[in-house]
Amino acid sequence: MKRWMTAGAMALAGALGVFGAATMWGQAQTPDRPASAGTETGFAVFQTRCMSCHGNANVPRAPQPAAIRQMSPERIYGALTNGPMKSQGDALSEDQRRMVAIFMSGRPFGTLQQGDASQMPNRCASNPPLRALDPARDWNGWGGSPSNDRFKTASGLKAADAPRLKLKWAFGYPGGLSAFGQPTVVGGRVYVGTDTGYVYSLDARTGCVYWSFQAKGTVRSAVKLAPLKGGRLGVFFGDFHANVYGLDARTGHQLWTTQVSNHFVARITAGIAAFGGKLFVPVSSSEEFTAATLDYPCCTNRGAVVALDAATGRRVWTAWVVPEPRPTRKNSKGVQLYAPSGGSVWNSPTVDPKRGAIYFGTGDAETEPAPATTDAILAVDMKTGHRLWTYQAQANDAFLGGCTGAQKTENCPKDVGPDLDIGNSPILKSLAGGKRVLVFGTKDGHVFALDPDAKGRVRWKTTVLPPGPGRPAGVYWGGAVDGSHAYFGLANGSMAAIDLVTGKSAWVSQLSDGNNSAATSAIPGVAFEGGMDGKLHALATSDGKELWSFDTARSFETVNKVEAHGGGLGSAGPTVAEGMLFAGSGYAVVGDRTGNVLLAFAPG
Repeated sequence: MKRWMTAGAMALAGALGVFGAATMWGQAQTPDRPASAGTETGFAVFQTRCMSCHGNANVPRAPQPAAIRQMSPERIYGALTNGPMKSQGDALSEDQRRMVAIFMSGRPFGTLQQGDASQMPNRCASNPPLRALDPARDWNGWGGSPSNDRFKTASGLKAADAPRLKLKWAFGYPGGLSAFGQPTVVGGRVYVGTDTGYVYSLDARTGCVYWSFQAKGTVRSAVKLAPLKGGRLGVFFGDFHANVYGLDARTGHQLWTTQVSNHFVARITAGIAAFGGKLFVPVSSSEEFTAATLDYPCCTNRGAVVALDAATGRRVWTAWVVPEPRPTRKNSKGVQLYAPSGGSVWNSPTVDPKRGAIYFGTGDAETEPAPATTDAILAVDMKTGHRLWTYQAQANDAFLGGCTGAQKTENCPKDVGPDLDIGNSPILKSLAGGKRVLVFGTKDGHVFALDPDAKGRVRWKTTVLPPGPGRPAGVYWGGAVDGSHAYFGLANGSMAAIDLVTGKSAWVSQLSDGNNSAATSAIPGVAFEGGMDGKLHALATSDGKELWSFDTARSFETVNKVEAHGGGLGSAGPTVAEGMLFAGSGYAVVGDRTGNVLLAFAPG
């Protein structure tokens, strides 16, 4: 760890097998209380306190960060409390030790066995054959369709049903701390990933569990199903170690796994897209959180979309957002710095079969100058990965966490950008007369419509928020589009409806005093939106009037007898299929509204 361990001591620890021998790391030790909110800040602690040794070329015997990330949280925590890293761990608070262990391992404490479906009392009595995919009825993947419109006309749920929605069942994630995996509903089954690394297949009507599968790290991405040869269906998702998995959808049996990036902080946070036997995998990173510390070799990660063969997991192509980082200079501590970097892909790609293209949004740069492909919408050829066109919404956005005021260091951009990543999937929609638009929003309150048939030419741009100081309060996770309007929940607590042809505002409805930027979902006549406060809303698309709401931030009795409670609805949106509404509750991005429950609603 950083300044509390000499290079010689670290080398000795490495020689003794610090990160390889379980005995040196002590017995599996678990804190006697759950992890606090904001465990992603564990990487900030690692960057600022540990990387003077781990990842430092001048300390060759110190285990690399990538090796640490393969360990369990119990093993990492044990090393910091009673193992060879105790002197370094003593300089950290209890929360910091736990957050480092959770972030670096990619899973909460105590999740290796307790989450297995075989341990649950609500096992399904049988496992019948699966029906074929039905795009009209199923909510498959993040956006519910290849166009990511998050809109279902044949969900089985009607606008008149919205005021009558009642909770039908709740399923608890054993050991879970943050319910941020959006449920996929296909063929009467729910597929959902968890922060514990477990993926579950449940019955949509009853919540009984068909199977579970444990990945090597947290699974935040929405699960995607796609057909395989022989009439089978495959289940595909990624984890926080940038691994992609292919499973048999009926049995949960693993077919293959592929790591799409070997950078130690690369991860998959967004849903995978699928078309024509290929998977399109978005790759993001945690690097920008606190790379300002002078012990960190800033910055080398770059966003990408990777195409894999769905049947085998074989890599077909990689579309990088920025060029390969090169050495630039050394900072005052002698640490090598690099550029360019950044451009994480935080959203699920959108598929356009007509043009043979996929579209995706990119994040900010981490180094200067910010490439034109950051804070942008990129179009790439789905066969080759070659870039077709780029539209940049925000130029010169080179951003790193911890680069404000007295904290600003030589690692920081000279001009720190506004942090305006495009985290929402662009929505592809056909209008009357055959014209098409690609609609997306920005964190500072703008909504754009691009022409996908004219190399991304802007059709219209509108502002849904008045300009103001403070953190951007606009579009974060995405909207829904029906035949005439786009609907976006906003970080200022409201929802806006926008005319797809003109870009003019149809209405704005205030939902709370907080943040309602979770992804919107819709059916004819109704838009569903969640908030950081844990409340789930149904609004009439005609005028924004609230039809129904439900407070998920409370405890629930669960079908699998797991103690569970809800919290914030901070990113993933609800899904609608089989005449029901499904939502995971317990992700607040910041704050303490964590939770570990999946909720299923139907008209009462």
